Amino acid sequence: MIVKVVCIGLQLASWGKNIYVKIPAMNTKREFSGPLVERLSRAGVQVNVTALMTVDQVKRVTERLAQETPAIISVFAGRIADTGRDPTPIMADAVRAMRTKPKAELIWASPRELLNIFQAAQVGCHIITATNDILKKLSLVGKDLDDYSLETVEMFYKDAKAAGYSIATRAAA
Repeated sequence: MIVKVVCIGLQLASWGKNIYVKIPAMNTKREFSGPLVERLSRAGVQVNVTALMTVDQVKRVTERLAQETPAIISVFAGRIADTGRDPTPIMADAVRAMRTKPKAELIWASPRELLNIFQAAQVGCHIITATNDILKKLSLVGKDLDDYSLETVEMFYKDAKAAGYSIATRAAA
């Protein structure tokens, strides 16, 4: 089976110099994809190893990468955060673990909020995936928080009016 997948990976890579063959960190039987990553990387195929969640997984994948072949390691920091864990220390450790392979880049995958872009930059992450919803929030960077508070209250007021409520105002005593 691995030979067939390697052949498919080689075929995909032949399509262009900017092609990265995406490989999950494990299969559905929880078997580590390291041997496949190693064979493709040593054959000069650029791989994007995806769905990683732990520093141990990053270390295991990094060990399998060929020194001379570019690669991407995609850690799902957003999913880590969904479990109640701060992904920042994990991502910082991942950057350090990958230093032995300077042609490998780390992706902060599935961010949940704009802050994640700054966190990714702070730890030295090479790439971050971001949805349009997150990118739209870039205009908020540095926004005056008092102004933002007022805008929020005005939004509440407009929502109440749209719902048919009236809000009586009284002069301050």
